[in-house]
Amino acid sequence: MKDILIRKNGHVGHITLNRPKALNALTYDMILEIEKALISWKENTKIKLILVDSNGDKAFCSGGDVSNLYRYGVSGNYKFGKLFWADEYRLNLLIANYPKPYVVFMQGFTMGGGVGISCHGSHRIVGNTSIIAMPECGIGLVPDVGGSFLLTRKSKELGIYLGITGSHMKADDAIFTNFADFFIEEKYWEEAKSKLIKTGDTTFLNKFKRESLNSSLKKNLRLIIDLFSINKLSLIIKEMEMNPVFVQSVKKMLSASPLSVLTSYHMLQMPEIFLSVKEALKIEYRFTSRAQEYTDFQEGIRSMIIDKDRNPVWKYPNIEEVPIQEVFDLLKPLSSSSELKI
Repeated sequence: MKDILIRKNGHVGHITLNRPKALNALTYDMILEIEKALISWKENTKIKLILVDSNGDKAFCSGGDVSNLYRYGVSGNYKFGKLFWADEYRLNLLIANYPKPYVVFMQGFTMGGGVGISCHGSHRIVGNTSIIAMPECGIGLVPDVGGSFLLTRKSKELGIYLGITGSHMKADDAIFTNFADFFIEEKYWEEAKSKLIKTGDTTFLNKFKRESLNSSLKKNLRLIIDLFSINKLSLIIKEMEMNPVFVQSVKKMLSASPLSVLTSYHMLQMPEIFLSVKEALKIEYRFTSRAQEYTDFQEGIRSMIIDKDRNPVWKYPNIEEVPIQEVFDLLKPLSSSSELKI
């Protein structure tokens, strides 16, 4: 069974992720295949739009398949990881700048690398089961695939909160934070896809725009902004621990890599990430290209994905013990030959 189905279908270039048992996690080959298809359809006048979906109910895409990165990293080979991230980020930027409508249907979980191939698109559809998140700190990484740019579009403070806690966003939250555009009940998705394929026209989707009335993030926005306006993370955490609104999110954050959490906190305030997806990707790559060698990433993958003991031994026991210079070193420019070229 092929991991990805790519075909011309009516007026659309149709991409379907096809690894439902692996929650449609993106392999390196899948990334390259998507990029190749998008480039070939760019100038094809018969293709009016791109339609992206996936098979399986549980997830549109749970993220990148990083098991191979782990295996290479264990052997001391960090070149594959750098190649994986560089090529993935190039795809993310291609999607963000794509000249044709890019319509994506996100059922179930859309996380990490899944966000990178969906939420940079022009027409992002969520439904009853949709859950979107950037949970990278939990595996010793930082929000990447251009996610740092997406997270901060609504507000810097909200972006920091979502980025360091990995909090889940249901449909209304995703629309409120600009991770999604349209809500369509999932029982009508096949009908909507058929109409796109038949007409090559996205105009009818406009009737599915809606206010994010039931967004818990909207309800708590002022509280989050006030809290994350405090200029020290340790003080923010103390306030979160005393507020019942943040019981689950602070628990999740405190179980994540302290090094990743503190680095993400600082990264999500860097001026560059507010400029464009391209500039955000460059900043993210400075961390990810160093991740296997210098951070908690290998241990996070071992614990959460390889051994699945969910008992990681992080470099530092808590945020207070993370040397701030180490954070700055992970985000500082690479050599000119090593910086991300996109």
